[in-house]
Amino acid sequence: MKRWAQKLGVLVLLLAVWEGLARLGLWSPHLFPGPSTVAKSLGGLVADGRLGSAVLRSLGRLGRAYLISVAIGIPLGMANARLFFFRNAVKPVVMGLQALPSICWLPLALLWFGLNDSAILFVVVMGSVLSIAIATEDGVNGIDPQILRVADTLGVRGPRFSFGVLIPAALPGIVTGLKLGWSFAWRALLAGELLFVSGGLGQLLTLGRELMDVPLVMAVMVAIIAIGILVDRVLFQTVETRVRRRWGLLPSL
Repeated sequence: MKRWAQKLGVLVLLLAVWEGLARLGLWSPHLFPGPSTVAKSLGGLVADGRLGSAVLRSLGRLGRAYLISVAIGIPLGMANARLFFFRNAVKPVVMGLQALPSICWLPLALLWFGLNDSAILFVVVMGSVLSIAIATEDGVNGIDPQILRVADTLGVRGPRFSFGVLIPAALPGIVTGLKLGWSFAWRALLAGELLFVSGGLGQLLTLGRELMDVPLVMAVMVAIIAIGILVDRVLFQTVETRVRRRWGLLPSL
């Protein structure tokens, strides 16, 4: 209860500061609306169904791109950690590309795929797959060497070693990578959806900008933040806590 009270207190404080700045009149109410105005705009989006439709469209794209990123990122990270060729030749490329912001892929995506969903999916994949690969590599490199020696002594090889020893032992690091990959994917998705009429949350942001409707823009931003927090707390934090507790990295309840 104390933790929830602290979180609620911080939220109330932020809203109070926001409302205070809006009432001071430092900016035009049209450019800096208060929380009540933004809440009214958010309620309108919910009531007419535009927000629900946009969220479903965006999450659908995110889900497809994220699954592709996971399917590529985990094997790539394991290869970078375990295979000499990948560690020597591929890992530097992965590290270099990770330093490139995902928005830099937008021009290439437009030229290669045109104004369609494939361009957005490409940007999202490039924004998340590398972080998953790097976190997976770190998770594999962090495995207790004694576990690997025992597996080698028992003659565990091939797929049995990968799926029975390597992945379970590196699972805490992999889960962290999946969490980071999702956050990068979420950001890249919104950047991609700002490109054209896509029917997602990015389109609502663009619509608000074109209509100079600041309350609409802020309402969509609030929705994006809420979705991000919800997915992180309900899904990833729950899984991460259980895995870390199961592996003895957190105290048992």
